[in-house]
Amino acid sequence: MSDAKYIQIEGVGQTFKTQKGPFVALREINLTIAKGEFVALIGHSGCGKSTLLNLIAGLTAPTSGVLLCAGREIAGPGPERAVVFQNHSLLPWLTCFENVYLGVERVFGASEKKGQLQARTQAALDLVGLTHAAQKRPGEISGGMKQRVGIARALAMEPKVLLMDEPFGALDALTRAKLQDELLEIVARTHSTVVMVTHDVDEAVLLSDKIVMMTNGPAATIGEVLAVDLPRPRKRVELAEDPTYLHYRKAVIDFLYTRQAHVEKVA
Repeated sequence: MSDAKYIQIEGVGQTFKTQKGPFVALREINLTIAKGEFVALIGHSGCGKSTLLNLIAGLTAPTSGVLLCAGREIAGPGPERAVVFQNHSLLPWLTCFENVYLGVERVFGASEKKGQLQARTQAALDLVGLTHAAQKRPGEISGGMKQRVGIARALAMEPKVLLMDEPFGALDALTRAKLQDELLEIVARTHSTVVMVTHDVDEAVLLSDKIVMMTNGPAATIGEVLAVDLPRPRKRVELAEDPTYLHYRKAVIDFLYTRQAHVEKVA
């Protein structure tokens, strides 16, 4: 397994059984992700972005094709792949520290002493700037801080792959921008391989090395893969008028709103 082919998705399809018959969510997905690469999955609602992320996480099994991570088939969830959801999924009766510790204990509890587990937990909270909130419960902190706890919990498990399903989607614009900037810094330090689902064009261009653009569902597939060749570290203010940044942004918008023009159905 070469670092250039750290995650391999080969001929993957996903069909769900429904009351109305089979529903084809994804078809013929072929994608290679390098070690340490930041990949954004973008597309309209119903294009199977989250379905693809769940397949990489091992939360669901593909109907056809195969997914590999570090040369091994993804046959289920594993500690080398951590997931951050849009809903932070914190236990409300536990403190921030305890919520992170829970994940740490599950991964390292059999091989490390309690002091080491506590140190890992504290280091993860420090990494996301939540040292001061360690003893607060989720109900006592803001939405942005809750998302940071979720990211800390994922990072504390020292995953090889960080999978993020619109982690900032429910946040206000300023909080979202701050967490995007912090994520850039964290990934620069941890060298994690990241796959992130997003609806946000600017988020995709700012954060990623590669943008995977999905066609409309049902039976969605990869329409185009755009390599984002912008030097790191990236600063959003400097990039705002950068012609290369604007070129990438226009390419994604063109794909989504011209080539995949899509009228959202009103429920």
